[in-house]
Amino acid sequence: MKTSPPTAPPPPDSAGAARPRGRAAARTASWYAVALLISSVMILPILWMLTVALKGPSAVFEVPPKLLPHEFHFKNFIDGPKAIHFPRLLLNSLAITGLSVIGGVMTSMMAGYALARLRFPGRRILFYVFVGSMLLPPVVGIIPLFQLFKDIGWYDTWLPLIVPAWLGGNPLFIFLARQYFLSIPHSIDEAAKVDGAGHLRIFVSVMLPLTRPAWITMSILAFQMSWNDYLNPLIYLYSSQKWPLSVGMASFVSQFAGQTPDWNLYMATNLLYMLPPLAVFFVAQRYFIQGLSALGTVNQR
Repeated sequence: MKTSPPTAPPPPDSAGAARPRGRAAARTASWYAVALLISSVMILPILWMLTVALKGPSAVFEVPPKLLPHEFHFKNFIDGPKAIHFPRLLLNSLAITGLSVIGGVMTSMMAGYALARLRFPGRRILFYVFVGSMLLPPVVGIIPLFQLFKDIGWYDTWLPLIVPAWLGGNPLFIFLARQYFLSIPHSIDEAAKVDGAGHLRIFVSVMLPLTRPAWITMSILAFQMSWNDYLNPLIYLYSSQKWPLSVGMASFVSQFAGQTPDWNLYMATNLLYMLPPLAVFFVAQRYFIQGLSALGTVNQR
């Protein structure tokens, strides 16, 4: 019986193969369009600040408003900071923020390590107390804290803005540190103990390098909160020489009470005020995303 030779498979349908690629490209383009639309909501106010900062005093109130000024007044970035003594306030903000970040992150990491790696009675209840304290608004403790700091002679000093960060850190940071420490296998601790390491050596030499995304995330958040803190410096600091930039920026507008402030100078100074937290975030944004994403991959124990 004569058999027919095997037939070659049909060539792939190029139109059918191109169709999924076209759908994927269209889906990607739609996602980029949505992302561009959402980001424009946040970018447009910054662009408006920039164009006002480059305008002259009379051009700020033009009707209809124009996005690009007729003349670029770059001198606003010199005259604006000079009006509020920007260099002095900048150094004050850097000192207060830097010390607060170091103390808050360090004590939060130590508390998170103790709650996650040490076994002692009541540690779970203590953790719930830390988490529950996040539900209380900070304004609840303003009056008793003010009276306490005034009685011990800390009024009109930086101590009320710095020392609390060194005495327990932030409940949110303690929660973040504990969750991150729980994601690390306990076999690492046991191996270090076999080599003769104590808890301090394990914490400094083993845990801190492994939890770098966590404490960098805390540092970014702590920097932002301390840098933008307006209420606490306004309450505890009376002398203008000790003000941070957050209070100085507010006084920039209030000193023109009864008359229209120079908004072009204010916007120019405000852009300079925004640069440090933006620079910190863009430098460490990769670790920031890693630190937040780790919260969803932790097994509670």
